[in-house]
Amino acid sequence: MVHPLMKIMKIGFIGAGNMTQALIKGILEPKQVKNNQVYVSNRTPGKLIKLKELYPGLNAREFNEEIVDECDIIILAMKPQDLPAAVSEISEKFREEQIIISLAAGINIDALAKIIPEGRLARMMPNTPSLIGRGVIGLLTQNMDESGSDLIHDIFSSLGVMLDVETEDQFDALMVSCSSGTGFVFEMMMYWQDWIQERGFTEEEAKQMTVETFLGASLLAAQSAGIDIEELQQRVTSKKGVTAAGLNSMRELEIERALRISFEKASMRSQEISRQNQV
Repeated sequence: MVHPLMKIMKIGFIGAGNMTQALIKGILEPKQVKNNQVYVSNRTPGKLIKLKELYPGLNAREFNEEIVDECDIIILAMKPQDLPAAVSEISEKFREEQIIISLAAGINIDALAKIIPEGRLARMMPNTPSLIGRGVIGLLTQNMDESGSDLIHDIFSSLGVMLDVETEDQFDALMVSCSSGTGFVFEMMMYWQDWIQERGFTEEEAKQMTVETFLGASLLAAQSAGIDIEELQQRVTSKKGVTAAGLNSMRELEIERALRISFEKASMRSQEISRQNQV
């Protein structure tokens, strides 16, 4: 059942970058939220003009404080390094009943609470597959009642799977594994495609083979209820066979260790951003 407030909530975005555009696309296409319920501000007008052309009736605003004055839900979608200064300028305008959602990496809820004295705070981290409704979206809340949390879930459910996390450490892990992790998967897909092309396939053929291999494996795992990924791997691996030879080489080269280091490096960078943006 759709949350009864969805049809009357005014949803405001401060910042009109790529993630804002993806979120707006995701919440408007199912038609549960109307164009005129969405408000957006941005430092420059170009992206606002584009959004109004794409979604007639959407409300563009010149000043951030207009978003806070007019909206029930405010999404802070500026860059992490820009957020403290931008929010400090309007911090006294937030109201107790408002839901304020930050998309900024590296700025935890306690830091947000220092500059936003009123309102129900949340951190949300979508990943780029949210563009096609297959995202993983992390949600961490503070001072949020069940109704508020349900409302956020209902508004953004069309973007993919939304997971509630309990701690900043979990939120950071979700961000690295699912948001940054999308980039890690693309890196591996590039290696796949290059190897195939070196064997005489065209670029388009190599891309198709790569994409379908990753997609097929993912869908097979998704549709294999009660079967873990290791067992699925074993089902395509025979002793002393072709797959086993490749897997043994991957393990000798410590691919797992390399990936774990990559995850940890990304997590360390997130923590560094957090320290740089302490308020």
